[in-house]
Amino acid sequence: MEHLPGFSPLADRFDGFILDLWGVIHDGVNAFPHAVDCLTRLRAAGKRTLLLSNVPRPNDAAQAMMRRMGIPDDLYTDILTSGEAVRRALQRPPDLWWAELGQRVFHLGPERDSGVLEGLKLTKVEQPAEANFVLNTGPDDHRNPTDLAEFEAVLQDCARHHLPMICANPDLQVIRGGVRVLCAGALAVRYQELGGDVRSIGKPDPAIYQPVLQLLDLPVERILAVGDALHTDIAGAAGVDIASCWVLGGVHGEGLVRRPGDFDLLKAEAAAGHAGVAPIATVPFFVW
Repeated sequence: MEHLPGFSPLADRFDGFILDLWGVIHDGVNAFPHAVDCLTRLRAAGKRTLLLSNVPRPNDAAQAMMRRMGIPDDLYTDILTSGEAVRRALQRPPDLWWAELGQRVFHLGPERDSGVLEGLKLTKVEQPAEANFVLNTGPDDHRNPTDLAEFEAVLQDCARHHLPMICANPDLQVIRGGVRVLCAGALAVRYQELGGDVRSIGKPDPAIYQPVLQLLDLPVERILAVGDALHTDIAGAAGVDIASCWVLGGVHGEGLVRRPGDFDLLKAEAAAGHAGVAPIATVPFFVW
């Protein structure tokens, strides 16, 4: 595992890059200027960049958010979100589990994620008792997004009615605007503990990488994945034999930092080993 001060040496070794969003390109509120600079340099070098995110919103919604942050569409080659993948699976069920979900959906998540369902032949209902299945996009706007106990009652209600759950974001936590908040993945883990039936779409599931590789249209040995989360970004890349670079200053940063901008590299290696992954390199941030 190389520990590099910046990304430029890796940019020379690969032709295509699968880039995470939260924790690498932005924090959900603001773009990281150093990351925008990296995207600009990769574009100038003729590199292909695909943004692969576990954000539970369609591609166009994620792009609109990035535009507001000052990240124009032409800074990257393509994008795929877990929300987009869920939307496509609801439109064209890939297997019997999806085909038998039914038409009445209870949405556990904030209204800003409702674009996943827009235009689909589904009926949103207000209570689990009225639903055929639950779409989990993460903490909703009515409960504390930092406390899993806030969601116990609604998860138990869904379990009581034996609702299949679609988890549209397998991440457990994310740092949004400097605050660590729960993601849909944490709610899904608890739902499984309650006996719930869950299907998750997004990293680290190998299925999410199939359209990514088709879009990049490059040999896998010429592609590098870049992310900040070991159990999704780095493990997901390993699952499809893609080399990865771990951005230390993201979701795991608090446990690795010695002082601002300086990370304990021995701790980082131990954390990667404990997670059972082996990124080829680390960088402190997605900085050139």
